[in-house]
Amino acid sequence: MRGLLAIVLAVFGFATAASADTVVRVGQVPSTAKSLGALPWFVGEARGFFAREGIKLQLVPLDGGTDQMVKRLDKGDVDLSGSATPYFIQAVADGTSNSVAVAATSANPVYSLIVKPEIKSFADLKGKTLGLSLAIDTISISMRKLIEKHGIKDTDYTVKELVGTPVRLDCLKSGACDGTPLGQPEDFAAIAQGYHRLGVSTDAVAHFEFTVLIARRVWAKANQATLVSFLRGLASSFRFIRDPAHRNDVAKIIVDGTGASDATAHAILDLYFKSDRGVLPRAGELDLKGLAQVIAFMGEAGVLKGPLPAPGRFVDQRYLKLAGVKTN
Repeated sequence: MRGLLAIVLAVFGFATAASADTVVRVGQVPSTAKSLGALPWFVGEARGFFAREGIKLQLVPLDGGTDQMVKRLDKGDVDLSGSATPYFIQAVADGTSNSVAVAATSANPVYSLIVKPEIKSFADLKGKTLGLSLAIDTISISMRKLIEKHGIKDTDYTVKELVGTPVRLDCLKSGACDGTPLGQPEDFAAIAQGYHRLGVSTDAVAHFEFTVLIARRVWAKANQATLVSFLRGLASSFRFIRDPAHRNDVAKIIVDGTGASDATAHAILDLYFKSDRGVLPRAGELDLKGLAQVIAFMGEAGVLKGPLPAPGRFVDQRYLKLAGVKTN
């Protein structure tokens, strides 16, 4: 009878609860610690969603930029890590990593192309210097697509490869860069200082899988109960963020987590949800079509060679399903 009960509980997900205060180490790019990229963590902590699942979230800053997220996960320095999808896809495709995406943390974030005040149009970018991330990065890919959409070729401007929002923002402020992509709240802060938003990434790329939560396959399998509990907490965070009834609460969490003003926090939420841009997943679900778009762009850039891999190669959705998240 006890064995039968265990099977029944497992089927319905109840046997996947982690033990009390199970520590989960999540790798984080230091430059995103006070950005909107950390919003699910802010909310999950502030509202007790992870604690309710018996999870103690430990955010671990991993120095060295976005390209270090997969490497440090593979070394076992963290249990889970956020990763911009191209770095993760390339590492798995090359056979240098056996990690797998278990959830999404950003579906298609808004990156603003912030430029000097004297730049009034995309045509003004000709002959200018832009601070982008590495060529493989989704930020760079989406910005190039945005600029190309307005008739400006890669050869019309010069690129400085700068990893991390603070570095790119410093380049803009110093005058060494004429423009650079910024996320929130940095873009709003720059606009308040007199810089100009020329366009946003979602105008060019409407369907994308920007950042995923990755785990080593062996760790995920050995720690299924912990992972499923963690994903339930993450799903609760996203549902709370997306609920219009909680706009003021989420705005306050943004203020507390990022240092942005209340007005900026509400402006960010309007940008995301007044006309839903698909910035955040609904409950951490993985968008395979968005992942396929990333793979296609990597193929166009020559980062991946044909035949291009199917997106299913890079994900394992069993843990989301056990957490009660609808998958596609």
